[in-house]
Amino acid sequence: MKTVRVLVVDDDAGMLRAVERLLAPQHDVVCCRTPGDALLSAQRHPPDIALLDVRMPEMSGFELLDRLRQRWPDLDVILMTGSVHSFDVHLVQAIRAAAYYFIEKPFDREVLRTLVERCAVARRLREENRRHLARIERELRVARTFQRSLLPGGPLHCGRCLLTGRYAPCDDLGGDFYDYAAAGDWAGFLVADVAGHGAGAAMLTGIVKAAFRESAATAHAPQDVVRRVLAHLRTIGSQRFMSLLCGRIDPGAGRLEFLSAGHPAAIHLGRGRAPRLLEPTGPLVSPLLDEQTWELAGVPFAPGDRLLVYTDGVVEAAGDGEPFGLERLLSLVERHDAGADALLARIEQAVRDHVGGRPLTDDIALLSACYE
Repeated sequence: MKTVRVLVVDDDAGMLRAVERLLAPQHDVVCCRTPGDALLSAQRHPPDIALLDVRMPEMSGFELLDRLRQRWPDLDVILMTGSVHSFDVHLVQAIRAAAYYFIEKPFDREVLRTLVERCAVARRLREENRRHLARIERELRVARTFQRSLLPGGPLHCGRCLLTGRYAPCDDLGGDFYDYAAAGDWAGFLVADVAGHGAGAAMLTGIVKAAFRESAATAHAPQDVVRRVLAHLRTIGSQRFMSLLCGRIDPGAGRLEFLSAGHPAAIHLGRGRAPRLLEPTGPLVSPLLDEQTWELAGVPFAPGDRLLVYTDGVVEAAGDGEPFGLERLLSLVERHDAGADALLARIEQAVRDHVGGRPLTDDIALLSACYE
């Protein structure tokens, strides 16, 4: 089986015969004496590698290189010259034209054969890399679709409580996740951030969702949620850990109870009072930590109250040498008087503005709970 198709263009018939005899046993060789013939031949049978004489009638090898590259940008070109007087000038021009190699006539047969073979190997490796990258991109699209499918399909109304969320992924797969569900009179919710990026972190969001949904039997009791998450983590190894904040709201009793495992402090706002930060009540969730305990905290949650839970991709987003920060986030929340969806959209846009249009380096997950 021939390795690659090689187009050889030289107005010297003897040179064409010599190159064809040398390369034809391993490669599919097409020889042309003029650039015009070469362009017509390339249209019928696109080449992988082109050996072009620098000095030819009609146009130079450099001009022919430009014409061929316009049609086949990945074409590898080896330029040949028999002019010793302008060798350096042609060499510099070949480098600027991004030729694969530049060779002077008369050349050693083994040098040319080895050069073409090395060029063919490099092309094969590039093609394998392209296929590999295309496969990775397809797998990433599938993983991102799966990850988004784990998020709630829309807002949740539970009594007079409204829960809604927003997720903004960075370029890499990440481990940010939120979920909410009603269980009897309770509205349960969870925001988690699995450490790290990549497929491993993204897949763990499925484990978090499973643990949260399994806790419906206990009306999403926060301590039960964390216990189930930890149990799932232990089945896959000891190296993974995450922060999370899970809670539930009883609209009838006007109460919010929550558990925060090393998660950024949630913001609790009520009418006529300053924002309250709901600090962590225990360590990160990790199989490496023995005898982990988390306290269950509770606060009143009355009509007009709002809760904002977020992941660290919000406050740690870097722009102009400084992070977005908690103070900037608090200011946005305090000054906002529109609906929950608008607030979450405004926060995301503020973070994107802060990083100056650059891609996010970490996921952003936001969850809002309002007592209407």
